[in-house]
Amino acid sequence: MKVKVLKKQGNELKIEIEGSSHGLCNLLAKKLLDDKKVEFAGYDVPHPLALSPIIYLRMKGDAKPEDALVEATSKVRKANDAFGKELERVLKV
Repeated sequence: MKVKVLKKQGNELKIEIEGSSHGLCNLLAKKLLDDKKVEFAGYDVPHPLALSPIIYLRMKGDAKPEDALVEATSKVRKANDAFGKELERVLKV
C-alpha cells in the first residue's frame, strides 16, 4: 500500500491510497467524521478498476488535517486490535 499526498493546503488534505479498497477508506472517513474539528471527510474511487481511492479532508478553523488523519488511523488500529481479540475469544483460537 502506497500513500501519495495530492494536496496539502491550509486546513485541507487530499491523499491517494494505492492498493486500498472501500473498506479501509469508508472506515477511515467515518472515524474522521467523529472528530469535531473535521468539517468534511470523504473518499472517492475515480475508476472502479483502479484501486487508488482518494481521501478528502477539510478541518474547521486552523486545525491540522494531518493530525486528524493520524488520530483517526490510530483509532482504526485500536478497533481492529479489539475486534481481533474478541474474535479469538469467541472462536477459542
